[in-house]
Amino acid sequence: MSKILVIEDNEWSRDMLARRLSRRGYQVLVAADGKRGIVMTREQKPDLILMDMSLPEMDGWEATRRLKSDPATRAIPIVALTAHAMASDRQKAMDAGCDDYHTKPVDFENLVRSLESFLAAAARPQSDLGTPANLGRNPSAQMGDPQC
Repeated sequence: MSKILVIEDNEWSRDMLARRLSRRGYQVLVAADGKRGIVMTREQKPDLILMDMSLPEMDGWEATRRLKSDPATRAIPIVALTAHAMASDRQKAMDAGCDDYHTKPVDFENLVRSLESFLAAAARPQSDLGTPANLGRNPSAQMGDPQC
């Protein structure tokens, strides 16, 4: 069972995502701010992180930068969740180290497809992942999926 950490300050969104992901068979952990999300990542070693970008204590951009700069956590895929829908916001999230980006309100089925792509890629041997530049980026996008 894959472990997903949801870092989201909005209680309704956090609970909705946790319930829906749990029903899909994922083990779900939750954190309400960026600082707690970093601590939980280091302690719990999730397989994937869903990161709201507008968080209290430490925003998602800074939390992502810190996680991606730490050798112990840098390989964990981070999927940005944000109400910021401008192209520049997507680029800002990717520049911070996010591996994928989804706007709110979240298209849950599309989000699950993305999560499953990351988790399946993590389960493959390293030799199947391609060049080092491709590591950590959305596997579906790498294969030319037009939805990404």
